Amino acid sequence: MHYTCPVCNTENNIDLTFRVEEYICKSCSNHINADQNISKRIVKKPIENVVLEVGQKGILRSTEYTVISIIIRKYGTHTFWREYALKDKSGNDLFLSESDGHWVLLETIPNKKFIGRGRTLGEYNGKTYRWYETTDCNIYSAAGFFEDTLKFSLATYKEYVNGTDMISREQSGSKIEYFKGQHISKNEIKKAFNIPNLPAYSGIGIVQPFYINIKQAINILCIAALLICLIQAYIYSTRTNHIVFKETIQFKDVSNKELISKSFTFSGGSAPLQVKVHTGVDNSWANVQLSLVNESTSESVYTSKDIEKYSGYEGGESWSEGSENEEFNICGVAPGKYHFVISAEKQGGVESTKVASYLSPDGNVLLSKDAFGIINVVNNITKTSTSFGDTKTLENDKTETGKLVQKTFGKQNLDSLLNLNAYNAEFTNLVSEANSVDIIATWLPVSFWNFTIILFSMIAFFILCYIGKYYFNVSKWKNSSNSPYPQS
Repeated sequence: MHYTCPVCNTENNIDLTFRVEEYICKSCSNHINADQNISKRIVKKPIENVVLEVGQKGILRSTEYTVISIIIRKYGTHTFWREYALKDKSGNDLFLSESDGHWVLLETIPNKKFIGRGRTLGEYNGKTYRWYETTDCNIYSAAGFFEDTLKFSLATYKEYVNGTDMISREQSGSKIEYFKGQHISKNEIKKAFNIPNLPAYSGIGIVQPFYINIKQAINILCIAALLICLIQAYIYSTRTNHIVFKETIQFKDVSNKELISKSFTFSGGSAPLQVKVHTGVDNSWANVQLSLVNESTSESVYTSKDIEKYSGYEGGESWSEGSENEEFNICGVAPGKYHFVISAEKQGGVESTKVASYLSPDGNVLLSKDAFGIINVVNNITKTSTSFGDTKTLENDKTETGKLVQKTFGKQNLDSLLNLNAYNAEFTNLVSEANSVDIIATWLPVSFWNFTIILFSMIAFFILCYIGKYYFNVSKWKNSSNSPYPQS
């Protein structure tokens, strides 16, 4: 279908067949009466933020539509919005409206189907809409082909909103039309018409949805919460917390040197390791340093804990602060074989006792064992010492100290070597609480901590979503004369 402009003789074509009442020449912008083939006026070309062209095709709702006209309407002195009229090959109409980067897809509805409910409410298909605003506007610029006569006089738009849907009532003179609209995303417009860029968002659109679909989010998170509960129930029924390390360590065995503990194994998934330490402190302090070493990867996690307790009598009242007990967690420990490297010190030092010992024939290595079975290895070449929980731990040690002992003593039984000299040792039978520290490590594969954090995070997310949506709607309705929200 084509029309020749009577002013400039330019061919104006459209790849559709429908009755055209008027058109605007794409070359000279004359407003032409199609039947009389005469110019009525010159109309300004729509160029401000116009992203579609007359004749451009796009697919919406699985149907190909062609842009047949473009109108820019003006409200006041600085407010503009763009309207694009679309038509498919069967003659069905759709309309796209864009304002401040927000898009609405509209279609005409019968006037009688919209039922007014007083001044501020209306109903369409059983759904109630709230009056948003009434706007007087006129045509600022236009292009394309029109089935009806273009009216450049003042038109009145009355808009009703319910969520992401709206009803628009347009009155121009005595003619009244109703349109039902709904939000359409920029991505849909880009995809439908294959255009790379669209006007940027400004503010919140009249039917813009909240950034998160709360109903969908609730459904997803409820399913996730149910799965988490089932997983937690499975873990609770198939795993148990258990002590993996429990030792009383003498300060003298770990003061200014390190003790390598016996090995212990974690199985299952990653879980926290709870460590409790206790020592007798009275108006003094002690410090315990632990390194948890993964024997497969040699990776280690270092921790340090101070234990202190002070008390006194002042101003007629007694006071006390601190504790003889401390507790901490090493989080996310993966399954595998581990050992501790322990060192500690206390205020004022510790009493020492004689121990059973054995000096290697070459004089390079001194082995000793105290009354508590702690093995101490002194490298007389480097003048360094290392402690081990027992001879088995020493025999399996892969460090330089372990290699030196294996090279020096070969396959000799270390316990036998030390026992030969046991009669020379003086052992203390009583363990002084002030001279030792108790260390208990408990593997916690069954923990409600992460479970609780996740559930509380979900609840917090729900609350933040509802608060966010409330203020989102407050902002959406701030330009309305009929806002359901209190406006400052």
